[in-house]
Amino acid sequence: MKTLVDHLAQYAAYHRDRRNIATHFIGIPMIAVAVATLLSRTGIEVLGLWVSPALVVSLGAVLFYLRLDSRFGLTMAVLMALNLWAGQVLAAQGSTTWLSAGIGLFVVGWVFQFVGHYFEGRKPAFVDDLVGLIVGPLFVVAEVAFMLGLRSEVRQVVEARSGPTYIRSKAVA
Repeated sequence: MKTLVDHLAQYAAYHRDRRNIATHFIGIPMIAVAVATLLSRTGIEVLGLWVSPALVVSLGAVLFYLRLDSRFGLTMAVLMALNLWAGQVLAAQGSTTWLSAGIGLFVVGWVFQFVGHYFEGRKPAFVDDLVGLIVGPLFVVAEVAFMLGLRSEVRQVVEARSGPTYIRSKAVA
């Protein structure tokens, strides 16, 4: 099984332009809230707890993150809980608000992603490996941690494998 560094380095290889990384700080949370919103409307009650597809997906993701790293995993658990809460709040609204919020956040979030990859000059990571869809939120959290000077040991290994970040200039014709 791949390690935290393996996943982050593979994902980072598709995300070295700082403008691309910046768009992911906006796009990925929007997509995460959209998915939680769209998957929170249906479910079943189990022992007084609403078990929605969003809860099942979130728990699966948190287990994946915790398996990779306890510190990032706990951070992701808190963020996934907040994400799930936001999704449930939006899902509890009327059908028009629920669908407008869910679909709108999803579409606009992906627009941000694709604008970032235009800057990058490279396709998104999930095109080559669907695991990139679950690693994306972790990558954003890791990048914030790196910006704050945290987890420098992880950053050093990721950058040794994928290279430093930069601003890509347009190719000269």
